[in-house]
Amino acid sequence: MSEEKNTKDNSLNEALDKAKDVMDNVTEKASELVGEASEHFVDMIEDVKEKVQEIVSDESVQKAKEKANELVDEAKEVADDITEKASEVAGDASEHLANFAEEAKEEFKETKTKTKNFFQRLFGKQE
Repeated sequence: MSEEKNTKDNSLNEALDKAKDVMDNVTEKASELVGEASEHFVDMIEDVKEKVQEIVSDESVQKAKEKANELVDEAKEVADDITEKASEVAGDASEHLANFAEEAKEEFKETKTKTKNFFQRLFGKQE
């Protein structure tokens, strides 16, 4: 019976480790995707900015160029904020999953001990 308990403990530990690995992979992929999306977004804005600068060259539209530059700068800031927030959320989720796994492991150990004690008292056996 002890071998069966060890097998269950090992299975639980393996499952918890796999869950942590999955969460780490999800976190990494989410950060990568957000980073890539931000880069594409900024590249697109830069392309639009260049085209506007090519088309527009007289003084009357200088304000439009300046506004485009401001928008590009704001877009970069927003993209950086999005990337940072996504990384924070993914990190928090990973941390919460690790905490949950540890708590579940502790609860399992406690339940196992209480169950063992109950059956020992029930059948009058002591180890």
